[in-house]
Amino acid sequence: MRLQPIILGLLVATTPITAYTPKSHLNYTVIPGIFQQDDPATNASTFNFTASNFGLIDRAYPSDSTCPNRKQSTQWQRLAHYISTLNSKAKKTDRYVLFFLGRHGEGYHNAAESYFGTPAWNCYWSERDGNGTVTWADAHITPKGIDQALSVNAFWKHLIKDEKITPPQTYYTSPLFRCLSTAKLTFQGLDLPMKYPFVPTVKEHFREGISAHTCDRRSTKSAIRTNFPSYRIERGFAEKDPYWMELYAEPRENQDARSKEVLDDVLGSDTSTYISVTSHSGEIASLLRVLGHRVFSLATGAAIPVLVKTTTLKGDVPATPTLPYTPQKTCAAPPTIRDSSCNDCSCCT
Repeated sequence: MRLQPIILGLLVATTPITAYTPKSHLNYTVIPGIFQQDDPATNASTFNFTASNFGLIDRAYPSDSTCPNRKQSTQWQRLAHYISTLNSKAKKTDRYVLFFLGRHGEGYHNAAESYFGTPAWNCYWSERDGNGTVTWADAHITPKGIDQALSVNAFWKHLIKDEKITPPQTYYTSPLFRCLSTAKLTFQGLDLPMKYPFVPTVKEHFREGISAHTCDRRSTKSAIRTNFPSYRIERGFAEKDPYWMELYAEPRENQDARSKEVLDDVLGSDTSTYISVTSHSGEIASLLRVLGHRVFSLATGAAIPVLVKTTTLKGDVPATPTLPYTPQKTCAAPPTIRDSSCNDCSCCT
């Protein structure tokens, strides 16, 4: 009787990424020395991006001599001029893009894991839709998560008004509810250029790593349209979640492959220089790996800017092998211990 789920797991695992051998491909390089977050000396666990001007390093740029009103310009204005100069002098195959990668505010699944403890969460509660009091399937954000997003909204208002930052020109978000809500609370109501309004595009592959947890099972396309009518939804977006499967998890290699795919898709069709992505801790970690950035974990509600050079290279790239989803074990009853180092069912008693 277990044969069918295993077969389905293999089918689901091969669905997200289609083997494709293009005549050219994109290569990514992080430009160092711009933000504190790419410095190995910066401790991610204690770093406060809102207290440090988003991590922007106070430094001179090679383009400062041609920056208009440079003596009165803010660090962000001089960075914008630097990026513009890089792009104007770049080869036709090169392009410089500044990503703003933001993690969603605290969700009810985050609060539940803290409440039950990691072992009980991973082996028992996370595979359920809720506990009768709270629902965490496709988790919404908690009041704390709302406050986190509103705090980042206030930070963006400060950056735009006082630091003269160039805000995102396009916006993307994971299809999971906690990101859809966070993006709205973060960017709605900002003094944005009329040419670049906050109208995010929902993209399937910016979702969290697909685990056996119900918080990673997205709602229907119809529900997203109903709750976020102003959002665009990418072409080909399925009505029902085609990737999540009960008690199976996506391998890390598959996640990195789809992260590369969605980045290539965005940069192959979007000419923006400033791009916002609202996503998840695991998916942002995957995006950073693909971009070549060092490991930098984000707390709920936090964000990280990354200046990236994209280069179009001739030739095919090796097809990425697609691995089968991994079956996940569960506990018949939640373990009683709360040791956060225990992340699997070996903790069950």
